[in-house]
Amino acid sequence: MNVLESLRTAWRALSANKLRSALTMLGIVIGVAAVIALVGVGQGVQASVTEQLRGMGTNLLVVYAGRVGASGFRPLTMGDAEALSDPYRLPDVAAVAPEVSQSVTAVAGGTEATTQVQGVTPEYLSVRNWQVAVGEFIRQEHLEERARVAVLGSAIAETLFPDNPLPIGETVRLNGVPFEVIGVMAEKGGSLSNQDNAVFVPLTTAQGRLFSLRAPNGEYTLSSISVQAVSEERMEAATEEIRAVLRERHRLAEEDEDDFNILSQADLIQSFSDITGVLTTFLGAIAGISLVVGGIGIMNIMLVSVTERTREIGLRKAVGARRRDILVQFLMEAVTLALVGGILGIGIGAVGGKLVSTLMENVRSVVTLQSVLLATGVSAVVGLASGLYPAWRASRLNPIEALRYE
Repeated sequence: MNVLESLRTAWRALSANKLRSALTMLGIVIGVAAVIALVGVGQGVQASVTEQLRGMGTNLLVVYAGRVGASGFRPLTMGDAEALSDPYRLPDVAAVAPEVSQSVTAVAGGTEATTQVQGVTPEYLSVRNWQVAVGEFIRQEHLEERARVAVLGSAIAETLFPDNPLPIGETVRLNGVPFEVIGVMAEKGGSLSNQDNAVFVPLTTAQGRLFSLRAPNGEYTLSSISVQAVSEERMEAATEEIRAVLRERHRLAEEDEDDFNILSQADLIQSFSDITGVLTTFLGAIAGISLVVGGIGIMNIMLVSVTERTREIGLRKAVGARRRDILVQFLMEAVTLALVGGILGIGIGAVGGKLVSTLMENVRSVVTLQSVLLATGVSAVVGLASGLYPAWRASRLNPIEALRYE
């Protein structure tokens, strides 16, 4: 008996007990659907996180103050930012955007909100890969004049001016200091940061009028320094150039550890990908338990089927069927149950993943070819494994005893 004929025979045998076959497949359907839905949501979260991180800037490196050394905490200063802007010493650095940020109370009209004020320079816009939706961003003249101008994130603009989608020229008070609104940023979105809820002011204004934080040597301190490398391929070289310049400025000996941290966009993406990858695997493993339960159900039904069809097996053997033919026939029935259940489960899982992404904000489902092939392959293996023992048992029946079976 060839494989095609065995498949036809298996289908006829399963069709003879439609309800039992459907209930047996249900375990596989639920298991595969759970795997597809949960893995799809996990992969969707991973893709969303990667997009958000890439949207934070192009070829981005962020320098933060690091450890507390023997001489105390060493903050980053304006001198550090100016040193990193030297194109001769750092040829792989395209732009530098120093930043200082603190939480403040913003008031406009009768509305009050707590927000993050970020003192920045014009380079911030290109380094952070952002655009202005309405108005303009901070210019060099604003830095030189220490102008009291502000650019609002889309969320804080809506909070402070709910009835005015174009608040250009309006006044917002930051810790009691009045600022004129000159622009509103395009919406960034995402849940990794609160960028849309930030207010941007000139760096010199933030340092001189809002929060005057200075290092022991009198220089203004910074919260961080964003650095844009000339290309993705030169990010490692740019990192080493930044490290060399800052170590020299901070007078660190060769054996001393860095008193600053350099965080690359690629490091962030890899870290979050590792975390979400583990989460996706964990969710898939939990859902995979349903597949094991489904496989046990198939094995149970196949054993019942062997018992019910003992006389049929004996008759087949009596007319010339070999052990291999009987083995293949029952294996085909088990694999058919698992594969049909797997295909139904893939469809239900894809719909379930879309439903989850609809009900949960900032969560989407991504059903990839790999997950579909994995679910199909696993269901086939489950069917093969669960049908192997019943098929072997059927093939070993003595034809004479089988014919006598009542």
